Amino acid sequence: MKALIYTKKGIKFTEKEIPEIQSERDVILKVKLSSICTSDLHILKGAVPQTKEGVTLGHEFVGEVVEVGSAIKNLKKGDRVSANCETFCGECYFCKRGFINNCENGGWMLGCKIDGCQAEYVRVPFGDTGLTRLPDNVSYENALFVGDILSSGYFGAELCEIKENDTIAIIGAGPVGLCAMASAKTFHAGKVIAIDIDNYRLEFAKRLNLADYIFNPLNCDIEKEVKNLTSMRGADGVIECAGTNESFQTAWKIARPNSVVAIVAMYEEDQTLPLPQMYGKNLIFKTGGVDAIHCGKLFEMISKGIINTDFLISKTFDFNEIEKAYKYFENHTDNCLKVAIKY
Repeated sequence: MKALIYTKKGIKFTEKEIPEIQSERDVILKVKLSSICTSDLHILKGAVPQTKEGVTLGHEFVGEVVEVGSAIKNLKKGDRVSANCETFCGECYFCKRGFINNCENGGWMLGCKIDGCQAEYVRVPFGDTGLTRLPDNVSYENALFVGDILSSGYFGAELCEIKENDTIAIIGAGPVGLCAMASAKTFHAGKVIAIDIDNYRLEFAKRLNLADYIFNPLNCDIEKEVKNLTSMRGADGVIECAGTNESFQTAWKIARPNSVVAIVAMYEEDQTLPLPQMYGKNLIFKTGGVDAIHCGKLFEMISKGIINTDFLISKTFDFNEIEKAYKYFENHTDNCLKVAIKY
């Protein structure tokens, strides 16, 4: 089969054997649709040292079951499924408490430590926990981002402990930020504020009714604008999805006292909490990699039309065009949000 692998010189097409069952909880999928994640770009830049040359890239995908291990009871050949970005056993200390990002037997495996989805077929370990069957009225396109991007946005909203009519500020209107906005509305947030320095993405969020208010910090005083919308208190919750020094500082500054700042962004350098300045605000900071444990719930909402991520697909490429797709995604060509790769 054809597979796209990581090399120190960049991505490369190669031929690999179709994967086979290695463990009783393995599932073999025929990949139907995949995407490219910013994490894939981090690998290519050498920022993920655990990734070895020759590994097949990719962890965002949907596909059709072609073979299951002997212990798999909840899936069968022909099932349409979505893959979780995390491999998790469901049985260890952390999994039993819902902290699947910290699974003692898994973690970020696919497309990092073992062959991922940017190939015609992929082996998924712990397939009974890491794969979710699609409802009949949910297409592969509808499902593509549930296991990673949508789960990340939902994770941020969940961390914020949103109460009905809360005002929630989301910093960063990229794919995760947009999904955080959509997720905040499912928690019945009263006002959603989008903050970004990209006017196209802000207008996009407003046009899709994901955000009620949009602000570009290059053009206004963000603290003042947020306070004006909240009776001078500040946001009831802040979800930081941008991952810059400036966005980190903005997050705690616009939060009202006794609120939650949820940080789901990845940073390239250490951040510092200026504790003397924030003393008395009594803020709660929550941060970490996504615990994508709500895929079933998210599919139920997609099936009912409560939430969707179709707007994230800026362009679809055939698998043999994936090298072009990487450049398109990395360079944000045509204001690209995400790409879909069709197999």
